[in-house]
Amino acid sequence: MPNVSVILPAAGSGKRFGTEANKIFQPLCGRAIFLRSIDLFAGRDDVCQILLVISPGDAAELSRRFGGELTALGAELVEGGARRSDSVRNALARLDESAELVCVHDAVRPCASPERIDAVFQTAAESAAAILACPLHGTIKKVDPSGRIITTVDREGLWEAQTPQVFDKNLLIEAYALGGDATDDAEMVQRTGRKVTVVASDMNNIKITTQADLALAEAVFRSDR
Repeated sequence: MPNVSVILPAAGSGKRFGTEANKIFQPLCGRAIFLRSIDLFAGRDDVCQILLVISPGDAAELSRRFGGELTALGAELVEGGARRSDSVRNALARLDESAELVCVHDAVRPCASPERIDAVFQTAAESAAAILACPLHGTIKKVDPSGRIITTVDREGLWEAQTPQVFDKNLLIEAYALGGDATDDAEMVQRTGRKVTVVASDMNNIKITTQADLALAEAVFRSDR
């Protein structure tokens, strides 16, 4: 496998979680969520670098509470920006020269399985751009701001994007150099005209946005162990 630099954006405010402190500090089965996410990549032979992108306001607490563990895990801190895309750009400026692929993974998505990570890494090595995603199975409704249904959306071919999202290093740098913003890295890369391959995942790869998500993640985490 090519060498992989891993970027974990963690600079968001996390307002929907409902706590004053950044949700990355919340414990998942006794260990901070963001550390669980770093654990997914620490120690892998193909990972040459881990960059945790943080809000400047969280830097002091991170260093005080987790400095030793971050050092042991080989994780470097990068100051984030106003938007997620700005945070990723800041991390791209710090990439290890030996990296051939860049993996961007939500710092609050701690339940990705090793097998899924292996699969998306391998597919990216072959195709230059790959993401984990899950096909939508429910009935999908488009709803107006008042909460009324506008229409039922045909779910054929609809997938929910997840992370890790993994790309050839130069391709991702090129995509971000074009400027602009997007909700994920795959969209940034698609704007270059390159195709992105989907690797099938499942809903166990939860992104923790609310406290209910944390409860689900704890159930997944315990069941896998």
